[in-house]
Amino acid sequence: MQTRIFHLQALSALHVGTGQGVGIVDLPIARAKSTNLPIVAGSALKGVLRDEADTQLKLSKDDVKTLFGPVDSDATHAGAIAFGDAQLLLLPIRSFAGTVAYATCPYILRQYQRDVGGQLDIPVLEADKARVTDESVLFVTNGKMALEDLDIEAYETGIAGQWADQIVEQLYPETVAQCEQWRAAVKARFVILPDDIFSFLADTATEIRTRIRIDHDTRVVMNGALWTEENLPAETVMWGVLGVSASRNKDQNKTAKEVSELLPLNQEISLQLGGKHTVGRGFCRLLLSQNEQV
Repeated sequence: MQTRIFHLQALSALHVGTGQGVGIVDLPIARAKSTNLPIVAGSALKGVLRDEADTQLKLSKDDVKTLFGPVDSDATHAGAIAFGDAQLLLLPIRSFAGTVAYATCPYILRQYQRDVGGQLDIPVLEADKARVTDESVLFVTNGKMALEDLDIEAYETGIAGQWADQIVEQLYPETVAQCEQWRAAVKARFVILPDDIFSFLADTATEIRTRIRIDHDTRVVMNGALWTEENLPAETVMWGVLGVSASRNKDQNKTAKEVSELLPLNQEISLQLGGKHTVGRGFCRLLLSQNEQV
C-alpha cells in the first residue's frame, strides 16, 4: 500500500457534525472520543473528493471507479483509496497582538511526526509556558501573550521555528502564489502551547453561532426554530493519512504506485465540506504531500 499525507485548511467556518448534541450546543462538531479534539471524518473527505474527480482532478470514469469504487448497488469491488480522519494540527486562536495565533501542542506534534516522519525534537514545556518563533508578533508585553482570555508566558526558541517551517512548507508549497508571504505570516503567529491549555482552548475557542428560522408568511421567528451550531473557525489546519492500494477494478490492472499517481501532487484542491453549504460553511483547500510516505 502507498500512503500519502494530506493537509486540510478551512477557508470559512467548518461544520462537520455528529447530529443533535446532548449539551448546551444543539449541533456540535465531531470530536475524537479519546482526546475530545475536533476531527473531520475520512468518509466526508472521500465523498466530496469523488464529486470533484472529473472537474478538478481531471480523471476518466474508469479512473474514478478504480480510485473510489463503483456507485452501483451491485458493486463488484471496492475502491483503492482510503481516507483516514483529518486530525487537528493548528487551531486559530484570537490574540491581542498579531490578531490571531496558530496554536498546537506537544501531543499533536508527536502524532503528526509519527505520520509525516522527520527528526525534530518534541518540545518539553513547563506548566503555563509556551514556545514561539524568533519572528513572533504575539507578544503583548514582558514576554507574555494574551490568547482569548488567557495571559500566557512565552519564550522564543529555535525548535518552534523548525516546526513552523516544516508545517508551512507542506501547507504552502512552491506552487502556491505568494507562498513565501503566506509562510512568513503563519510562522510569525505560530505557538506551541502546553497540552492542557491547548485542550482547554480546543473545547472553548471554537465558534458558536446562534441561528433562527423565519416564518415565510408572518416574517417572525417560528416556534422552536432557535438553535446553536458549533464550527471550527476559518484558518483551522488539519492533517491525515491517505492510503492507496492496488486496483480492485478488473478493467484496470494497476499497482498501488500507479493508482497513487492518479492523484495530483503540488495541486491545491478546492472543496466544500460538511453541512450548512448554503450559508457559506465548509470552504476548504486540500493539499496532498509531495513525497509519498511508505
